[in-house]
Amino acid sequence: MYYTYILRCQDNSLYTGITTDLKRRMQEHFSSGEKCAKYTLRHKPQRLEIAWQSENRVLASKLEFHIKKSLSKSQKEELIKHPENLEKFLDQRIESALYQVISS
Repeated sequence: MYYTYILRCQDNSLYTGITTDLKRRMQEHFSSGEKCAKYTLRHKPQRLEIAWQSENRVLASKLEFHIKKSLSKSQKEELIKHPENLEKFLDQRIESALYQVISS
């Protein structure tokens, strides 16, 4: 299983990433250790906003890429508030049924 997630940082920015172990990855982000993302070193993470589970890395990476590159901050905020509307934010190349919200 793979997970795509969005973190909220203390400066109210949003960070999107993928992992195979959500609990471990959150510890890495929040500890600011050597495995922490460069972005979350500079923008301290505040909380996990939402996470989706997917079957493989390809699916997780597609969702991560789409969120990072195609959605504005306001669209990301709306997605966090209304995860059931994932299909609204995905283009035709990504099927929303392949993702399951596990944390919101």
